[in-house]
Amino acid sequence: MSDDIDSRLANRILLGLVIGAVAGAITLAVGGAAPRLLEGARWFATTICDPLGQVFLRMLFFVVVPLVFASLAHGVVQLGELSHLGPLAGRTFLLFFANMFIGATLGVVMMNVVQPGGRLDHETSARLVQEYSGQSRHHLETSAERPELTPTTVVDMFMPRNLFGAFVGNQRNMLGDVLPLILFAILVGAAGLGLSRERRESLQHGLETVTMLMTGIVRFALRLAPYAVPAMIFSVVVKVGFDIVVALGLFVAGCLFVLLLHLFGTMSLWLRVFARRNPSQFFRDIRDVLVTAFSTSSSSATLPASLAVARGRLGISPSTSGFVLPLGATMNMSGTALYEGCVVLFVAQVFGMHLDIAQQLTLVFLSVMSAVAVASIPGGSLPLVAGLLVAFGIPPEGIGIILGVDRLLDMTRTMTNVGADLVTAAIVDRHTPRPQ
Repeated sequence: MSDDIDSRLANRILLGLVIGAVAGAITLAVGGAAPRLLEGARWFATTICDPLGQVFLRMLFFVVVPLVFASLAHGVVQLGELSHLGPLAGRTFLLFFANMFIGATLGVVMMNVVQPGGRLDHETSARLVQEYSGQSRHHLETSAERPELTPTTVVDMFMPRNLFGAFVGNQRNMLGDVLPLILFAILVGAAGLGLSRERRESLQHGLETVTMLMTGIVRFALRLAPYAVPAMIFSVVVKVGFDIVVALGLFVAGCLFVLLLHLFGTMSLWLRVFARRNPSQFFRDIRDVLVTAFSTSSSSATLPASLAVARGRLGISPSTSGFVLPLGATMNMSGTALYEGCVVLFVAQVFGMHLDIAQQLTLVFLSVMSAVAVASIPGGSLPLVAGLLVAFGIPPEGIGIILGVDRLLDMTRTMTNVGADLVTAAIVDRHTPRPQ
């Protein structure tokens, strides 16, 4: 039932995107001959549409800090129960992070080659900067003054003197907002590993409860999306022009291409080299699972099908599949890591902001870490994407541009995530001795 609700909600959001874009395009076309109508439409966008969009976006912003902290800390504490598995766990985590790192890197490379957001002319980008003047103007004014990366600045980035001041109300050192939070969550989780079993389980339950609560707030926000998305798209089109929709189309095409490239390209190489399996036969065997992942946009909802196919058609041992696949459904998010980096670079390009090589390497790292914290539900990555935008001084309101197409990309990246889980299970199983 919940999947049906999510599907209907996603269809309404996509319909809202189309309605908002078409209404904005008609307004621009008619406004050329009736300037007063265009002026009134822009007043309506500023007075009515923008506040509605802000209510939706700020519900997402509310959950960024507690969601990232609770998810990462819970993931680290959970390792205490896995430590006795030794080589099995080591191989699994190595493959998980290599998979996410490669995915995020492919996304960043694609965005630098295609540059869909960079196709807007300078005047259009300038209007966007003016529209979202606060953070974007500050970024443009201070980017030239950004300190060089030295051991001291790296320590300041990860370990500020005031931990909570780093991500509460601090708008001047945006990159420092997320890094200390990630480090603090990892330290709390590591400290939790030293607790007694009962206390560690209590800590896990508490962190899991916080994650579930934040996920509930995300669901509340998504119920506003069918109204907020058309409002935000209409506003940006009438203020900036229809070119933003063209740029969005290029972004979607680029993301779909690189997601499928990672699933059927990178994973085929892994299958051939590390698992000694025929990629064509492997993907034929798991096609039902991929369809399920695509249609539900949920790694968790696809898990039963993944387990059945792994133990049946793929012949993976129950012990390996029972360990790798449930863990992968919560941690192995290569499609999500790829997508998050793409969104950050797209919005930066749209606003005419440049992220240098060091920042893009940092983006790859943060995309991997934040992907681990993503809830395995439709739309679960949106708060984390907003947090990454804030981390690089990019107006988080820019996420509104991609919200209408997020469902299609969510379906594809979930399919990539689940396919990578099964590939990882096949590789781990090949290199794990079976009991005689």
